[in-house]
Amino acid sequence: MNGPTVRELHVMEDFDAANLLYADIWGTEPGSSSPISAEVMRALSHSGNYVAGAYEDDRLVGASVAFFGEPMGTSLHSHITGAVMGRGVGLALKTHQRQWALARRLRRITWTYDPLIRRNAYFNLVKLGARPEQYLTSFYGAMDDALNGGDESDRVLAAWDLTAPAPPGTIEPPPGAAHGLRNHHGRPETAATDAGTVLIDLPDDIEALRRTDPGAARAWRLAVRHTLGGLLAEGARVVGFHERRRYVVRRTTPRS
Repeated sequence: MNGPTVRELHVMEDFDAANLLYADIWGTEPGSSSPISAEVMRALSHSGNYVAGAYEDDRLVGASVAFFGEPMGTSLHSHITGAVMGRGVGLALKTHQRQWALARRLRRITWTYDPLIRRNAYFNLVKLGARPEQYLTSFYGAMDDALNGGDESDRVLAAWDLTAPAPPGTIEPPPGAAHGLRNHHGRPETAATDAGTVLIDLPDDIEALRRTDPGAARAWRLAVRHTLGGLLAEGARVVGFHERRRYVVRRTTPRS
């Protein structure tokens, strides 16, 4: 079976379809409460930015919107990408976006993602080779759509260097690595550590947890904010993602 076909979008009919798709994925009402309106997509496309859709048998199954960012002439910021899961749609969109950026001599693509969602972390770090650069606390404020469930919208800013060889995403922690945050029977358990390499576990399914146990979801949010956010703020780097469930973070200079 061939993969999805990806093309740029230019007409209102296509932007309306993308708006409906986003509303369905995020569990919002189409229109003004959708993650991005058809009118904004139209304006971004018309002014030369990136708006694309992925199609299977002429049916829209994914869409992505990006715009030029700082430093100008070198960077593209991918604001939103939504795709039907499980059929390689997201990878097809990001591959097309990469080719589009390279054709315009851009060197990197940035985007934000929820650091608590394991599949997104795995996709970004392992499949694409992007690397988290900054932890952004409650970046969009509280979000009440079906995916975020009213949780604060902490995000990680990920950067994809289009000129560098893809770094290894799957990585085995070195001897001496220690957990700064462990998944202990579904609950977050933090521990202070001076290790040069710190492991940060994620919950099995944060989206389900937001529906069934908001208190536990909130505890995970605060624990990841404290550990991952704190390490990035002190200059540590995320170097990989281990066993599809934990960040591997390396301090640039281990604590004395």
